[in-house]
Amino acid sequence: MNVRFPRLAFPLPFTKMSGTGNDFIVIDHRQPRLAEAEMPDFARLVCRHKLSAGADGLILIENDEECDFRWRFFNADGSQAEMCGNGARCAARFAHRAGIAGGVMRFRTIAGVIAAQMVGQGVRIRLTPPAGLSLGQTLDLGGATVTAHSVNTGVPHVVCLVDEIAQAPVAEWGRIIRYHQAYQPAGTNVNFVQVAPDRLLIRTYERGVEGETLACGTGSVAAAIVTRALGRASSPVRVVTASGEELMVHLEDEEVFLEGPARFIYDGMLQVEALI
Repeated sequence: MNVRFPRLAFPLPFTKMSGTGNDFIVIDHRQPRLAEAEMPDFARLVCRHKLSAGADGLILIENDEECDFRWRFFNADGSQAEMCGNGARCAARFAHRAGIAGGVMRFRTIAGVIAAQMVGQGVRIRLTPPAGLSLGQTLDLGGATVTAHSVNTGVPHVVCLVDEIAQAPVAEWGRIIRYHQAYQPAGTNVNFVQVAPDRLLIRTYERGVEGETLACGTGSVAAAIVTRALGRASSPVRVVTASGEELMVHLEDEEVFLEGPARFIYDGMLQVEALI
């Protein structure tokens, strides 16, 4: 027994999954083992790279009275996120394999109910409607001025267009914009996007991870929405993430769909020492 988490029995089964380079620890939590107050600390500990299982986020699959299931999603720093596009695809494929849901399903997030459909080894999800699209904001970064565009795709995102994605100042500007006063108190995720002839190239600084990740599903959707609004892209939008894997964003009337891979990496057993 771990004194921080007295109801946990070890070894604890978990599954490691990846959505275009975003990696997640997924746990079947339909029989609750963690008190709600314990979840942030558990997420922070288990998501540590090299000291524990390591991941960008933790997904707990729970029962829901109206949907196939609900999730609780936590970033690596223990903060709870409203939504995660890559995580949503992984959660859906996990639930399908576990017999929790069929090939077409609905599950509850803080952002709202997400619909998902299995597509081979990938998943197509329908996101909640985007909100708060704002184009052409001028941001003072203290020595530099940038033009930013923002939209909420389940979580808040800023999109900055760049000429060369490889040279984008993701770490430096990403952190400044993430905490910029214009986006307080919640803060924002920050996406740097290069528009290519038939695709978008994207790199993302993720809130809650507090650094660049290999992919961000809701960020890819934000990039597609912004570039289409600016007349720089048309649906479906092909988005190439930092991992090199691709996502497809379909913008159909008022509905937004995100399609891409959700891979099983391994099933494991978490030992008590992973939480020290």
